[in-house]
Amino acid sequence: MVSAAPAVDGLAAWRAQFREQVDDLAAPVVVACSGGADSVALLVLAIDAGLAPVAVHVDHALRTASAGDADAVCAMAANLGVPMQTVRVDVGHGPNLEARARAARYAALEGARVAVGAEVVLVGHTIDDQAETVLLNLLRGAAASGLAGMAPRNDHIVRPLLGFRRSDTQAICAALGLTVLHDPMNDDRSFRRVVIRHDVLPMLSELAERDLVPVLARQAEILRAESEFLTALAVDVWPDADPPRAAILATMPVALARRAVRQWLGDPPPSAAEVERVLAVARSDALGTELAGGRTVRRSAGRLMLTFG
Repeated sequence: MVSAAPAVDGLAAWRAQFREQVDDLAAPVVVACSGGADSVALLVLAIDAGLAPVAVHVDHALRTASAGDADAVCAMAANLGVPMQTVRVDVGHGPNLEARARAARYAALEGARVAVGAEVVLVGHTIDDQAETVLLNLLRGAAASGLAGMAPRNDHIVRPLLGFRRSDTQAICAALGLTVLHDPMNDDRSFRRVVIRHDVLPMLSELAERDLVPVLARQAEILRAESEFLTALAVDVWPDADPPRAAILATMPVALARRAVRQWLGDPPPSAAEVERVLAVARSDALGTELAGGRTVRRSAGRLMLTFG
């Protein structure tokens, strides 16, 4: 069981705060539900908001107890009167486990969204998750778009709890008498996010003599707005045609040129070094360059040609 229940007016305030975040969403919605406090609070708030949620539990099959977790979530959803689906994905241990598990999870959630005819998938990321994401992306050497953290809305993914603390979701579950699951992988310090959560953020907050979670989240929000504005400026200018003209890219301010290149190349996202090589081709400093994903960029008759394979 999670921590002691808050006052009733606190629960009412959380419900009102949630409704403000989802008042434009249509029912039904898919709710990603791991069984932890964040996702369970998300589910009950979605019920309260009249969104007719369908709970979807993604079993990554990384622990022998994961099947039991799925059963527990199914029982909880049944008690709440919510339709429930369990999707098993085979990730397997190995390099880039967190990234592969995340990709498999979102693919499963998108499949469920399409199957039930939902407009969006709700996921339970909190402001604490946002702060951790900013630090993770900083360690990876991310640019401003990475330091902007997670967007409240990204295509079909909606994060209505980004204004909630992790302690809020625990308190909501406690107030409603809901038992939640604890994933032991959240205590495994072989994962970088776990180290940031339990060691790095507390140490930095102690050093700063204040809680850095809202500070990092606020910085992410500022960077996101600025990043989206610069990206919009960049794509208004280039690519200007198909195939686009190299001279325009070569004479753009470098901050806009880099963003234009990233938007043009799409997935997989290019590295900083790859972006600079494309700019070198635009300036005629190189004839062409190879990129990840089997892509090649070459200059021909003043145009940049992007080919695959």
